[in-house]
Amino acid sequence: MFDSLSLKLDKAFQNLKGQGRITEINVAATIKEIRKALIDADVNYKVAKEVTDEIKEKAMGQNVLTSISPGQLLTKITSDELTQLMGAQSEDIRIEGNPAIILIAGLQGSGKTTFSGKLASYLKRQGRSVLLTACDIYRPAAIDQLKVLGEQVGVEVYAEPENKDAVKIAKAAIDHAKKNNHRIVIVDTAGRLAVDEEMMNEIARLKEALNPSETLFVVDSMTGQDAVNTAKAFNDRLNFNGVVLTKLDGDTRGGAALSIRRVVDKPIKFISSGEKMEAIDRFYPDRMASRILGMGDVVSLVEKAQQTFDADEAARLNKKIRKNQFDFNDFLGQLEQIKKMGNMKDLLGMIPGMGKALKDVNVDDNSFKPIEAIIRSMTLQERENPELINGSRKNRIAKGSGTSVPQVNQLLKQFEDMRKMMKTMNKMGGGKRALSALNPFGR
Repeated sequence: MFDSLSLKLDKAFQNLKGQGRITEINVAATIKEIRKALIDADVNYKVAKEVTDEIKEKAMGQNVLTSISPGQLLTKITSDELTQLMGAQSEDIRIEGNPAIILIAGLQGSGKTTFSGKLASYLKRQGRSVLLTACDIYRPAAIDQLKVLGEQVGVEVYAEPENKDAVKIAKAAIDHAKKNNHRIVIVDTAGRLAVDEEMMNEIARLKEALNPSETLFVVDSMTGQDAVNTAKAFNDRLNFNGVVLTKLDGDTRGGAALSIRRVVDKPIKFISSGEKMEAIDRFYPDRMASRILGMGDVVSLVEKAQQTFDADEAARLNKKIRKNQFDFNDFLGQLEQIKKMGNMKDLLGMIPGMGKALKDVNVDDNSFKPIEAIIRSMTLQERENPELINGSRKNRIAKGSGTSVPQVNQLLKQFEDMRKMMKTMNKMGGGKRALSALNPFGR
């Protein structure tokens, strides 16, 4: 996400490369490029001008230390200004009431229903009891979609398919939640256009009747400045509490993320990408600014790893590594943990400097599939004892996995090299170091 914006900002800072100090001339040239990059990213023109004027004002008042370059200084100032633009501080959702009610609103096709499922999963992982409520009474597949998502994340879904009154459905869901000890009710509503007066009146009635502790407006981030204009129209009617940016794995120019806070004066609370139910993150303005400027986001990367980290599994692996018994079953388990962390290119982009390096590289989430297919084509004995795999077994595994014998050989060699490394590290410092090599984000 934001690849194009990141590259253009990086190019803007190149104006200061080799410069010994900040001057009005070199800053003016850089500011012009920054403003152009923001406008190209579909940031509101007034917002882009205000931000670049603030960057220029702060830059001209700075003395460049001998230990940093003008480019580094301007990057730091720009990072601070982007952070302020997107809200400065992260804001969590409010969970108040018994039950707490979270109302989800937004345009048609913005990803509200998918986000409702992700939010339910997010809150359930925090140990909260959640009820999903289907109040989209217009889209025939909406109720079925929510039920499928609820089943995926293990959360009950309340629905009345024959009822065409969204307010009555929501009130009945709240009664159901009280009787069944659900502490949070997430109300998924129908998508609507700001110009559709009847539909806007319906969502306004829902909010008035439910008095939710939180009303979230879901925005498709790929719509850029249009998303900001729509958010303003919805906010004028609903006075929502926060914004959710969806589809950040698409061709996102960044305009919505960078403009929406200043235009509607409401915080971005969550971002989400892809269809995986784990692909939801609390929004941190400073981390997003760092990623936009190509400086990575190691904190979020570590947090993602910790969410999938299993202490009991780590202890078991540590024991096997100490005995040099790490096998293909263990390797497959680690692949599954990595996949749970989210989109691979997005994860790699959190590593400082990697976003720029990956700009022309296609990092496919399906790249693990041949490896998994090869391992799953092995017998249990072969997974536990790879040394049993001879020529005829390799042929069988290659045919069963839809790969080739050279691919099987390559995986076997890589696995053996990894086991040798673990054995060496085990001798040097014990299994914990070896486990860290296997999972660099483990505790």
